[in-house]
Amino acid sequence: MLSKAQLKTYRSLQQKKFRDELGLFLAEGPKCVDELRSAFRLEALITEEEVGRVAIEQLSSLRTPQGVIAVFRKPSYSPADGLTASATNDQRGPDWTNDNLILALDGIQDPGNLGTIIRTCDWFGVRDIFCSLDTADCYSPKVVQATMGALARVRIHYVDLPQWLQTTNEALTGQTTINIYGTLLDGRNMYEEQSLTTNDQRPTTNIIVMGNEGNGISPAVRRLITHPLFIPSYPPGEPTSESLNVAIATAIVLAEFRRPR
Repeated sequence: MLSKAQLKTYRSLQQKKFRDELGLFLAEGPKCVDELRSAFRLEALITEEEVGRVAIEQLSSLRTPQGVIAVFRKPSYSPADGLTASATNDQRGPDWTNDNLILALDGIQDPGNLGTIIRTCDWFGVRDIFCSLDTADCYSPKVVQATMGALARVRIHYVDLPQWLQTTNEALTGQTTINIYGTLLDGRNMYEEQSLTTNDQRPTTNIIVMGNEGNGISPAVRRLITHPLFIPSYPPGEPTSESLNVAIATAIVLAEFRRPR
């Protein structure tokens, strides 16, 4: 049985400051918990059978709790290690598909969007995401729930994004070709971008930047983009929505990068 002190501590993990202070986060539901157990240290496993419905409802962030909640230790990832792993994962054959992809998120605020983006990266084999410091916390219950366990396979790094892009470009120059892509309304048609249609056999690191839901990519980051991309609507020239949801746009861009050439 959970003590009152334990219940209070675990309930506090709904807030970022306590997640940061304690180094813990919550995951809910049998599938999500099972996925994360392979990657994170399990601190506590709480079931409705053991503690009762009231305690589960107090810990849960869902309208309908699933009856299983786990407390995990937050991992300690090195941004340098994540960059090295991604940048050196260059295993291209005759029909290479950009194996060495890195995603950068600039100010993503919606937990559902962030969770969906992490899950999408898991599907397309992107193993490292570098987030600006004002991006939503990937260990918030809503984000963890939306990832459906993808956090077990995708490493999330929080960095000063403009500085990280600048230093990364400088550090890898000479070792690999650096392409920094960003989705912008005044970018080039993604399906006509030469760097995607040319079978370049040189070692290449491709960083894709996706921006804030309302404001897009920040000016400080935008200045560092070498390849601005635009996802064209269909049919061309017809009235349509102002923009795509950032999670949907991420999926479209990653699918194009993974398409065999």
